[in-house]
Formats: sequence, structure tokens, C-alpha cells
Amino acid sequence: MPYACEEARLFNPDPATYLPHRFPFLLLDRVIELEPGARAVARASVSASSVFPQVLLVEAVAQLAGIATIQQEGKGGFLAAIDRAEFGRLPVTGDVLTVTARVLKAFGRLFLVEGEVLCGGMPLLRVQLTLGAGQL
Repeated sequence: MPYACEEARLFNPDPATYLPHRFPFLLLDRVIELEPGARAVARASVSASSVFPQVLLVEAVAQLAGIATIQQEGKGGFLAAIDRAEFGRLPVTGDVLTVTARVLKAFGRLFLVEGEVLCGGMPLLRVQLTLGAGQL
């Protein structure tokens, strides 16, 4: 019997597959949704050994945005600009963060991305940033 839903798209949930970052600067634990070129969702856990100041929330969104956008280019990328950032409370040990990134526009090798970090449905960050694909 055929299923009424769209075919599942397979992807590797390990963020290290897509990014050059490694511990301690790889901030994402697992990619849970990925639509290449459009959007991605990931989880990140705040452990006792990890310090998670708010600026690293922006980096977590940038890393996920890189997975959603630049991994198609195969050339790496860079954070070009933080256009807007609104912060909530600080993350604390034991928090499980849901990180989302959605591509708003692509122009040439630049991508305008909207992202957020949630913990238990409460926003810790809403950000809009620009990523560049390829070498600086």
C-alpha cells in the first residue's frame, strides 16, 4: 500500500560531516531536519563542561545555516554579517537547545538567513545573518 506522504529524504545527522569545526567549537550535536538550500533544524545540549555565552548562540545558527546552504557549494564559507540579533535568557547547564535556520534570499554567493534558538519553546535568540559561500 503506498504512503500518502512525500518520500523521506535521507541525510547524515552528524554536523561534523558538513562542517570543518571540531570540539570544542562544533556547537551542534545533531541535525534533525535538512532541506538543502532552504532550511535546517538541529539540537545542541549545554553540558557542565561547555560554556555557552549568548554570542555562541549566534555561531550555532551560523553553523547550521552553513549546513543548509554552503554544503551544496562544497567550498566552505564564512559569516559575513550579523544583521540583527535579539537575545532572551542565557542558556544553562542541562538545557537542550533547538536551533533553526531558514534561507530567506540567495544572491550570488551570499545568503540571507533567519534563525532562532529555542529552549523548551522559549526563545533564547532570534537572528538574521548573512553567510558567504567560498573563500573570503
